[in-house]
Amino acid sequence: MNYSSGDTAWLLLSSALVMLMIPGLALFYGGMVKGKNVLSTFMHSFFALGIITIQWVVIGYSLAFGDSHHGLIGGFDHLFLERPLLGAIGAEDGGTPGLAFIMFQGMFAIITPALISGAFAERMKFSAYCVFTLLWATLVYDPLAHWVWASGGWLFERGALDFAGGTVVHLSSGISALIVALVIDKRRGYPERPHTPHNLTMTVLGAGLLWFGWFGFNAGSALAANGTAALAFANTHIAAGAGALSWALVEQLRIKKVTMLGVASGLVAGLVCITPAAGFVEPTGAIAIGLLAGVICYGGVLLKGVFKYDDSLDAFGVHGVGGMAGAILTGVFAKAYLTPDGVGGGLLSGDTAVFVTQLIGVGAALAYSVVVTFVLVKVIDKVIGLRVDPDTELEGLDGVLHGETGYTLGVGATLESPTHVAYVEDEHDEPDGALAGSAA
Repeated sequence: MNYSSGDTAWLLLSSALVMLMIPGLALFYGGMVKGKNVLSTFMHSFFALGIITIQWVVIGYSLAFGDSHHGLIGGFDHLFLERPLLGAIGAEDGGTPGLAFIMFQGMFAIITPALISGAFAERMKFSAYCVFTLLWATLVYDPLAHWVWASGGWLFERGALDFAGGTVVHLSSGISALIVALVIDKRRGYPERPHTPHNLTMTVLGAGLLWFGWFGFNAGSALAANGTAALAFANTHIAAGAGALSWALVEQLRIKKVTMLGVASGLVAGLVCITPAAGFVEPTGAIAIGLLAGVICYGGVLLKGVFKYDDSLDAFGVHGVGGMAGAILTGVFAKAYLTPDGVGGGLLSGDTAVFVTQLIGVGAALAYSVVVTFVLVKVIDKVIGLRVDPDTELEGLDGVLHGETGYTLGVGATLESPTHVAYVEDEHDEPDGALAGSAA
């Protein structure tokens, strides 16, 4: 079969770039938790690679992109990827192998539930995480992907614009993160005692990997090496920079300092907000979206202080709020000559239809994600329990749940059991989560 070698190479490379975002997310989140929970936080990202990869092959792809049933869900026609896999996508132009598209979309399916873990870091049972991730991907992510991206999906048919996952990935994971945070409740000592990042260097490295991988996430969603991919690539970079700048400006005005964590959060906010719009707006639109992203997501993070919930690593504040804002702003800044035929432009192009459709898509995705996620976590909590016991939370999830520790500081070169490493929690001793080198 005659494939386009350039398009195929770009799609495969983009798949690898998105996969790189998963260790990037692990580092980004891992640096923000206590040292005693860094490996358990890493596990949330890395174990999703195993769980969702198999789920995607067995049933996920079929539910997301199989033949549509009333625009709501795909069928079982692609279970275990049994249908021919080498047929071309876009065959009239040479196309790319179907399996390349399947793997590219599979990377999106993997990272989306991993994003949710930022809300319940440091307190969820690993068994509960595994069950939740599998069920959430099957019952929330796959249907939403079908609604928006599959031919025959009801939002796809209405002309909803989501270039690379503002609604499907970020809004769904972010609002689900809020629901899980509310059900599982706050971390021990929050908010009375500070929960500061244990390793910001790790977080910054993770942010850099996320930024790098996001080029595949957004530009790869063009599914070809063409002008749309180049536009999405440029807009991705522009919005990230603008988001970092606006977040820094808000910090300077509010606390009279620009923090490294703030810059990292701002660039991620810009990336989140541009995701649904990356191939549909001009670079000036990307600047506007990025600048607004930093301000809006900064406000989204402040909500947890106002309403007293514990979104540990700001999964809702950045991804939920940012995904929602990005989807709506796509309906403002989209240009008719960049959107699919017949869809039209955004409000600034004098067209209200796209904006209204974006609002419908946001409302539907939000409501569906909230309801299904709430039911899932309540059932899981009832059956196996969501939260670790207080002693495990105090001692640290790494040693108790995984039998390992992320650091040997204070133990030196001696190989000791993780149970012999004490983590100081008393606010009158060492900083929260610091390692104490005493052996039991």
